[in-house]
Amino acid sequence: MNIYDLQQTLANRRPSMMGAQRTFAVLCPLVTMDDGQWGLLFEVRAASLRAQPKEVCFPGGQMDKGETPTQAALRETHEELGIPSGAITVLGELDFIATAAGFLIHPVLAVVDDVSALRPSAEEVDHTFVVPLSFFAQTKPLSAVYDLVPRTHDDFPYDVLNVPNPYPFRTAPVESPVWLYTGHPIWGLTARIVHHLLQFMKNLDE
Repeated sequence: MNIYDLQQTLANRRPSMMGAQRTFAVLCPLVTMDDGQWGLLFEVRAASLRAQPKEVCFPGGQMDKGETPTQAALRETHEELGIPSGAITVLGELDFIATAAGFLIHPVLAVVDDVSALRPSAEEVDHTFVVPLSFFAQTKPLSAVYDLVPRTHDDFPYDVLNVPNPYPFRTAPVESPVWLYTGHPIWGLTARIVHHLLQFMKNLDE
């Protein structure tokens, strides 16, 4: 092993989450509403989709090899909503989320300059809607909390580890804000991204 080659490789490497299985990117699309205020564009997933049908989300999906989060978010937005990258101004990346399932989600904040370019894919999107940013700022969300509880398999080596069976693993509570807007529940990772964006903007104002 050449220690200097190792140093050079690490110097040019972007750290990720150890053990990450898949990496996703989503676009957080800001749009100008009819009254001039800023809003966030959401989509409702098609009922025919196998994963999270009819749930509210941002456009996005799994990153291809060699893609940056921004490239993936723009590609997925075009595939799902028909909006070309030329109609979008990227502002930058927000903090990423690491899930217990080993997934990384990279949110990319952007402005949709031309909303008329919106052409949702019927195969992936049921419909879209816009929520004013002021709604999130002025509406206290509900809180949905659940525990991630470890569950061992039958061949877990308690004897080799010399630990009691069952072992007192720590549970990991997960909390998600919940907003309800015109009958649309906004929760989970999407709501966590919205909450992070609000805190980010609040810190800028202060």
